[in-house]
Amino acid sequence: MPVTRAKTKTVPTPATPPRQLQSYTDFTWPMAPTVDGQVLDVRVAPIRPNTVEHLTTLVDPSRRLGFATALHLEKRLLIGWVFRREEFPWVQTWLSNPGPNRMTRGLEFATQPFDLPRAEVLKNGPLFDTPVFRILPAKSTITSTFLMFYTTVPEGFLKVDDVQLTGGKLVIEDRANRKTIALAASRSL
Repeated sequence: MPVTRAKTKTVPTPATPPRQLQSYTDFTWPMAPTVDGQVLDVRVAPIRPNTVEHLTTLVDPSRRLGFATALHLEKRLLIGWVFRREEFPWVQTWLSNPGPNRMTRGLEFATQPFDLPRAEVLKNGPLFDTPVFRILPAKSTITSTFLMFYTTVPEGFLKVDDVQLTGGKLVIEDRANRKTIALAASRSL
């Protein structure tokens, strides 16, 4: 994800289930601060069993398009989403590991940084100088679009550095390993 700032979600103390990450703490993606003073790379699964985590990231304001991807290295499968940053400035990540063989990971590009009740979102206001909601005026509509892709990756493709929509194609890059994937895009954004 092309993100600039990140924050963990507020959790009560003590949390049930327990949390690995510090509550409501700013951090530099992807290394999140843990309750024991260490850092955890939140890009990589699995997390410690019997824990739940939730964090948000601000999509780079200098980009017109944001993206989020998930890569399964063993199966060489990649899924991703490309969206207008002005429509979806946030990517939420949640991780749940309630026990053996039950880990869940969610990526949600969103208009708000955390899944909170409307009253709490309005009370808290902007985060990182960025709006946390969109307003739909009476008798009007808002249209949002995004692209989704799913593909295999070539041998040696280990991470996504960038996703660009150019010339009717999605171009996905792993720069360090000099690997590029080009997929036909069904539409522009």
